[in-house]
Formats: sequence, C-alpha cells, structure tokens
Amino acid sequence: MFMLENHLNAEQANFQSALVAACDAMGVNVFLAGGAMRDMLGGFPIRDLDFVVETHGIKLAKELIKSTGATLLSVDEIRKSAELQLPGGSTVQVAMAKNEKYLKSGGKPHVTPGSIHEDLRCRDFTINSIALSLGKASRGLLMDPTNGLADLDRRELRTVHSYALYDQPIRLWRMIRFKVRLGFAVEERTAGQYANAREAGLERHIPPRALFDQLRMIAQEVNSPEIIRALEEEKLLGQVSPALTGPKLNQQGFAKLMKARQLVPFGLDFKVNDFTLLMHLLTEKLSPKERSAMMKAIAATRAEADGPQKLAARARKLESALKSARLQKPSQVHAVCGGESGEVVLFLMMHTTQRIVADRIRNYLQKYLIAAAEVTDKDIEAEGLKPGTPKFTKRKAEAVAKRLDRRQPKPTPPPTPELAQVVTANSRRLI
Repeated sequence: MFMLENHLNAEQANFQSALVAACDAMGVNVFLAGGAMRDMLGGFPIRDLDFVVETHGIKLAKELIKSTGATLLSVDEIRKSAELQLPGGSTVQVAMAKNEKYLKSGGKPHVTPGSIHEDLRCRDFTINSIALSLGKASRGLLMDPTNGLADLDRRELRTVHSYALYDQPIRLWRMIRFKVRLGFAVEERTAGQYANAREAGLERHIPPRALFDQLRMIAQEVNSPEIIRALEEEKLLGQVSPALTGPKLNQQGFAKLMKARQLVPFGLDFKVNDFTLLMHLLTEKLSPKERSAMMKAIAATRAEADGPQKLAARARKLESALKSARLQKPSQVHAVCGGESGEVVLFLMMHTTQRIVADRIRNYLQKYLIAAAEVTDKDIEAEGLKPGTPKFTKRKAEAVAKRLDRRQPKPTPPPTPELAQVVTANSRRLI
C-alpha cells in the first residue's frame, strides 16, 4: 500500500479513494490489478489503472463520473467494464470480476461473474495476473495465483494457460509489445505456443477494432518506433496494412518524433494525442488507396481517420504565427503554442525548416512550460478567487505572463586579470 501511494499522482489517488469508498458502502470487494500492478512492482511508472470489482463495473463507473470529473471513453457490455479518462489524461478501467470461456479463437467469450482468482486466471500473461485488495476487510492483501512476481523478477513473459494466445489472437501483438517495452525474454513454452499460433495463422482472426486498440496503446509507449519495427519483423504489421514494410515504414519520421518527444519536460501538463501522431507517421508514405484500406482494416471512424490528415494544415497555421516578428515576449510565445494541441506543436517541431520557429518551440517546451508551472492554483486561491471561475482563469493567465516576462538577473561577469590581482594582494595584506 505504501508503494502504491508513492506511485499514484493526486488525480489517480483521488479516483481510487472515491472508488474504494463507493465499494465499501456497497459491501463489495475492489482490487487493483493488471498493468498497474505489473508496472508498480516492476519499478515502472503507473500509466493506467485497472480496477476489478465484484459487481457490475459499468454502473459503478458511471456513478463516479460526476464526483471525479472523469469522462466515459468506452463500455464493454459483454465483460461489464467501462474505460474512463481522468482530466489529466490518465485512463482508468473499472471491470467486473469474471470468468471467460471461448468457443472459437478470436470469437466472443462466454462471460459469467466470478471471483478475483478466476478473473486473474483468465488473463494473458502472469505478470498481468497480480492483484492488490483495496477493500476494507482485506486491504493490502496481495494475490498472485500464477506466480507473476517470480516472472517479474526473472524478467520473463509467460502465458497464464496453454490457450491464452488461441483465445484472443490479439495477444500475439501484446506479447511483442511487452517484450520490447519491458525488455523481457519469452519463456520457452510460451515461445512454442506463439510459434504454433503463428503457424496456424491465428493473426487472421484478430478483430479490426482490437488492432485499433493495440495501435493506440503502442502510440503511448516511449519506444513505439522499436515496437513497430518488431511487429514488422514478425510480419504482424501486415494485418494493418501489407504496404507497411521497407521504405514505406517511415523510420526517419519515427526518429524525428523521438527527438521531439525528448524536449517535453516530464510531469508537466502537456497533453498530446500520441495516436494521431502515430497514425500520421504510419500513413504518411502510403497512397490514398493504401491509406483507405488501412483505416478499414482497423475499423477507424471518420474522425479518427481524418485527424492525422489535418495535422499538416494546423501546423502550417501555427508556424505562420510563430515566425511573426510581433512575438517579442516569452508570454506571447507561450500563449501561441499553448493555444494549439500538443501533437501539433511536436509535429511542427519535426517538420519546420524555420530556425526561429524551432527555437521558439524549444524555448516553449524547455523553459516557458516549466516557468509557467511555478504559478499554481493555490497562489491564485490565496487572492480570494474561486477555481473554475472566469476571474480565476484570467488572473492566473496574468500571473503566468508576469512570471514568464520577468527579467532574469544577469550573471555576474568574471573578474578581469587586473582586478583579480588587486583582490589577491588585498587578501594577503589582511592576512
């Protein structure tokens, strides 16, 4: 529990407290499981929270939307689970503890309510099958029925059961993603199961929307170019588009994205739609026909397909504003860049040929964002203004502008050789 408290940010901790309080009031058990437990125990930052409740997950999640400020992203009526997004960008899944059985590979499962142990034994890999009880009666109890802790220690990927890859073929993609992201080896028996699944062509049974979801998860990974390259080497990327190979894989574009991402300060409020950037890079070198076929293969909606194509136009507009000679103050550059989404700022940094534009974006990311973060909501509240009101927003913007435009003290110049000799002579005389 101490480890968990030190891994969650304030927003995640508030949601967890609200969920636990609601479950305690209902008298139902609640657990933290899946990737959150894997990342916490493995020493990685917690990005997404995966809660398992022994009740209807969708109803409970909807009840927490108002009190936590979360927004509903999607629901799974079969598994009685809901995915939410917190205001800061973190995602949360609230799912019913269940037991799943598959009649055919890649088909819809037969789902029945179950215990947390049954739920954990239906998952993909042992490192994702660890849970922590958050309920009043057993708070802090660690459950590891498949010995995932040992596999974390060995840095090894092992399936929970022999049919894990056959039940859900999308786990072929997940295995490659975890292997590259975590730097883990694949256990010998699991490697054999993977080889048999590929020989049977199970990747052909992956639902289109499952491919979409995996691309969305890959986009959030720090080493997404390496994952894409590994999928191409495994000949799995062809499920998205057979054209994504060789020069059309756009390795140069991915390298530019990695450099641009390194400029973003860690832990600051800089929201980026990573999926839009990834989809732009994947489709940039494809023909219109190939691009259309790819969007159909992942069942992308019209808005999801159009988003990457609009990046260039939005970036040109931002570039025009940033190269204006009227931008004389840091607060002006901060306002222009802050008025556009993060993915557009990074896209422009990757593609601009204007030196002044690149310098201003670099200053915005590495200096102005950090300086602006020094002005907190508490500072404005101390002036008697209430958060969320127009006056509060205006006053904070003024305080941020003042902080950014404040002149930094000039560094003291080093003493000249003549002055240094005088200072030394006087010091000796005093001694």
